[in-house]
Amino acid sequence: MKLPNWPALLGTPSLALTSLSITYALVSPSCALQTTLLLHAVSALTLLVCAVFTWAAWRNWKDAPLPCAPAGGAPDDAPEDDAARRPAFVALVSWLVGALSCLTVLAQWFPQWVLSPCAIV
Repeated sequence: MKLPNWPALLGTPSLALTSLSITYALVSPSCALQTTLLLHAVSALTLLVCAVFTWAAWRNWKDAPLPCAPAGGAPDDAPEDDAARRPAFVALVSWLVGALSCLTVLAQWFPQWVLSPCAIV
């Protein structure tokens, strides 16, 4: 089954922000329970979903056909907006946004490994 590009383009940044909100809300319960299992579970699940969406966008970019340029180069009357190249471009941008979102989730997950949820500033 081929996934579309929009989950990586729109869903992964939303997932990264949602994960940040959920883990922030779970800090007090994690401190009360003296465990960070809930925080790690949310981050791991978010990273997994983001990685799946990013992988699907990468596959779409890899499989997108690129139109060949004419042998003599582009003609002078060629349109500037080449519709045949749009699917590959959207897949590439989706893949890059998904990869950035995966890195964001990893960066948000790192403090959970280092800091205690009960640390008082």
